[in-house]
Amino acid sequence: MKVGLFLGCNMPALRPDNEKAIRVSLESLGVEVVDLEGAACCPAYGTFWSADEEAALAVGAWNYSIAEKMGVDMVVQCGSCYSTLKMSRHKLINGKLQEINEKFLSKVGAKYEGKSDTKHITDFLYNTIGVDKIKSSLKYSMKGLKAVVQVPCHTIRPSKILGFDDPENPQVLKELTRALGAEVPTFTRDKQCCGGAGGYARNNRRAALEFLKLKLDSMKEEVDPDCIVVSCITCLMWMDEAQEEMRKLGMIDYSIPVFDYNQLLAICQGHDPQKVARIAATPRDEVIVKILENKI
Repeated sequence: MKVGLFLGCNMPALRPDNEKAIRVSLESLGVEVVDLEGAACCPAYGTFWSADEEAALAVGAWNYSIAEKMGVDMVVQCGSCYSTLKMSRHKLINGKLQEINEKFLSKVGAKYEGKSDTKHITDFLYNTIGVDKIKSSLKYSMKGLKAVVQVPCHTIRPSKILGFDDPENPQVLKELTRALGAEVPTFTRDKQCCGGAGGYARNNRRAALEFLKLKLDSMKEEVDPDCIVVSCITCLMWMDEAQEEMRKLGMIDYSIPVFDYNQLLAICQGHDPQKVARIAATPRDEVIVKILENKI
């Protein structure tokens, strides 16, 4: 099985250990990961889409043309990239494809025929690979650890276009985390956005921090988790780095380690934590040590 890994902008620049985790964990599941040479920005809603939807569709079609030429579908971790690419494809195959091909892609010798698609990595892991195969790849377990999940908002709505999970009660990331052996409790603000997406955290940082604090306090007081599991680079960076800022501001007096799901999967598969989960503002060594004590 072969997939094209759409990296997005943030991961290779700011969290290369997360990229490494995705690559090696998929390879351990028998998936050949290929690079989408020449791929551009997705582009996210706050850029092209706000000013020129036609240009946004052209960029999306260009990315798809690369995957289609290689004969692969794209797999992506970033929630915004996933949403943008899926929405681009929806608009293209429902009326805009010929126009975008003729007006833009033809000028650079490219074409998108609507064959290649995009899957969020949790969708790919759960519905294509399957929980049983994931379990069989593990050398270590998260048994005895409590993990809460942060489902990327942009992967579940609008559900008719993006949906691979229940938008009102998403379960895919929870089931994937349980497959690693962790207990996955729910809490009151279980489905609340992390608050870090788009320009919110940049334009009104204090409000974004207060918003995140509501969620962190809820999980801390109700279930006291060992870690937070995400599957979106924005959720990962914001929930990790904002905690450090909040501690300095005296807003919280606790730390909850944050991992991308594939980082935990890679560690449980036996990959070196220093290569797949090295970058973090909120300390997470204690969780890693506990995993490595649980050899299967």
